[in-house]
Amino acid sequence: MNNAMVRFIIGKILRIEAVLMVFPLIVSFIYKEDSVYQLSFLVVILLLLILGYVFCRGKIAQKKIYAKEGFVIVSLTWISLSFFGALPFVISGDIPSIIDAFFETSSGFTTTGSSILVNVELLSHSMLFWRSFTHLVGGMGVLVFALAVMPQLGSESVHIMKAEVPGPVFGKIVAKLSTSARILYLIYLSMTAVMVVLLLFGGMNLFDALLHAFGTAGTGGFGLRNGSLLSYDSAYIDTVLSVGMVLFGINFNLYYLILIGHVKDAFKSEELRWYFMIIGSAVLLICLNLFRTYDSIGRMVRDVFFTVSSIITTTGFSTANFGQWPLFSRTVLLLLMFFGACAGSTAGGLKISRVILMLKSALAEFKRMRQPNRVVAVKYENKIVDRDILRGVSSYLLVYLVVFIGLVLIVSFDFTDFESAFSAVAATFNNIGPGLGTVGPAESFAGLSNWTKVLLSFVMIAGRLEIFPIIILFSPTTWKK
Repeated sequence: MNNAMVRFIIGKILRIEAVLMVFPLIVSFIYKEDSVYQLSFLVVILLLLILGYVFCRGKIAQKKIYAKEGFVIVSLTWISLSFFGALPFVISGDIPSIIDAFFETSSGFTTTGSSILVNVELLSHSMLFWRSFTHLVGGMGVLVFALAVMPQLGSESVHIMKAEVPGPVFGKIVAKLSTSARILYLIYLSMTAVMVVLLLFGGMNLFDALLHAFGTAGTGGFGLRNGSLLSYDSAYIDTVLSVGMVLFGINFNLYYLILIGHVKDAFKSEELRWYFMIIGSAVLLICLNLFRTYDSIGRMVRDVFFTVSSIITTTGFSTANFGQWPLFSRTVLLLLMFFGACAGSTAGGLKISRVILMLKSALAEFKRMRQPNRVVAVKYENKIVDRDILRGVSSYLLVYLVVFIGLVLIVSFDFTDFESAFSAVAATFNNIGPGLGTVGPAESFAGLSNWTKVLLSFVMIAGRLEIFPIIILFSPTTWKK
């Protein structure tokens, strides 16, 4: 383990977090908040700069890092960011409990959107801004951003990006990794800016537009009001956010193809077609189930499309209390929680590409059982899929199921019904936000024990990093020479 290089990169990341905290500090000055809010950010900024300086001191003899270091760097970075990002909430007193603040910040950076806040409207403007700003930072990936601004990390940084970027297959869009990271972030921030402008046209003020754009871009979904988007009651805003969530759930590599003029290649994506097909099917099935419960068909389609977009992209915004919908509709939404959106997007979940590969692999196995001598190849995106990739997808699914079942058993001590316990794990592990039952869209995670909150905080981080980095971090063999 190259401990010096691990320490050096984490030190760089802590410095970046210090710079990012300047933005909510500026917001605090703009809104002329009490000095305790400015002090809370200044203290943490100073602490991060000191730690960053200490971690980056000294000459590093060996700069080479391997996959193991990549996993450890990514895991420690996300845990550190969440811990230090929680301190302003604690110091200011807006969230006095460090455990609650750690849960809230982990939820922010991992773009989960689960919350322990019963009354979000009590937070100051600066704390609301920082809370939603973590969505924007964590959406594309903290270390992807670091690679975009720290190209000196060298070619070994591919191990870092592989560990952080979700999906079964990692691919650079251009030869140089730092250039790939910059292109991805430029596309990401440009789309976020467009979202802000569109929301301003819908009558939102600049502060609300920025924060909702952050939540949409990062597919996080932290609301600014207790009723999420119910209080706006605007068909225009609902439509903009619905379409925005769907667009941010698409693989960003496809946007690059469109930018360089390969539009047809982008729309030939098999994952993209499945993604749209699943969304359309879910909207149709839920609408048929809710048909008799709504007075207005237009309002029904609007609520259903918004909810489906929010759940499949693991955003977590809500315009309706879907926890009160019929069992069939809730079951469809629960399935979408596991599907997630496309690989290479800001969304969580298993990812559509994995779902496709698992289905095709199962179908191929069925064909081989009927005709043992038949050679059946699994094809994806018009290419034969390598067996190592299929093995990796199967292994990930197995680990995912084992961990998920174990987590449901552990948290069940803190719940009174299975639906709430199951959906609480599904909502945090898949980075959704609200679950069902006692953790539904009209509720919060505030009533859980401190132990469960800490556990689910790490579950959110594990879900965002797709399990293996966290497992490797806590594996004793990782730290042996």
